Formats: sequence, C-alpha cells, structure tokens
Amino acid sequence: MRAIVTVVGKDTVGIFAKVSTFIAEHNVNIDGVSQTVLKDTFCMIMSVDVSNCTVPFGEFAESIKAAGEKDGLAIHAMHEDIFNSMHRI
Repeated sequence: MRAIVTVVGKDTVGIFAKVSTFIAEHNVNIDGVSQTVLKDTFCMIMSVDVSNCTVPFGEFAESIKAAGEKDGLAIHAMHEDIFNSMHRI
C-alpha cells in the first residue's frame, strides 16, 4: 500500500532527518521526495510504501501527526488513493 506524507512548517535544521527517521523506525520505505523552502517555510511531499509498516496505517498517521506537532510541523499521512481522489480534476 502506498501513502502520501506531507510536511509543512517553519524551516529549521534537521526536519528531513527527523521525519525520515520516524518513517524508518516504523519500517516504512520512502519511494520519492519533493521538498522546497518558500521564504522560511519548509514544504515536503513524500511517497511512501507502508506495506510493511509495524503498526496499522491509521495508528501510523496519528503518531506521525503527533510527532510533527511536537516540533511545530503539520504532518499528514493519507492513503495514496484518497490523495489522488482529492486532486483529480
């Protein structure tokens, strides 16, 4: 199963490292990444494979959101099909 993880927040050192470490700790594989900094705002979109995630996807999504909030980041994980449906014209 594939999912999309988005990260938005004030740019600081180590955001990518923190997020990718959290993802790896849950046995989730990063397939692709796009990131940029707009003025002082960090923005990242990751495509991830959650097929071997160590917890159910809903729990993963809630825990990565909570981890981001501790660092002042808005992190959202959603199933790829939902993401695609939301962005279909």
